[in-house]
Amino acid sequence: MIQVNVKELLKKQKKTKYWFVKQMEGGYQSLTRMMENQTTGIRFDTLEKMCDIFNCEIGDIIVRKKGKKKNE
Repeated sequence: MIQVNVKELLKKQKKTKYWFVKQMEGGYQSLTRMMENQTTGIRFDTLEKMCDIFNCEIGDIIVRKKGKKKNE
């Protein structure tokens, strides 16, 4: 399963969800779904912006976890 590590990055950098939403300048609900790994796709420009605000690489944001999918 592919996962987005936003929560882990926020915790590691001691930032809040509110900070993340403000930095991303996006919709609260869509960003929350992404943080909860309930999204089915992420645009490249969104990934690039996340890399910029977290000062990291894409591999720090997107990870593949082995195991069953949520709906199986």
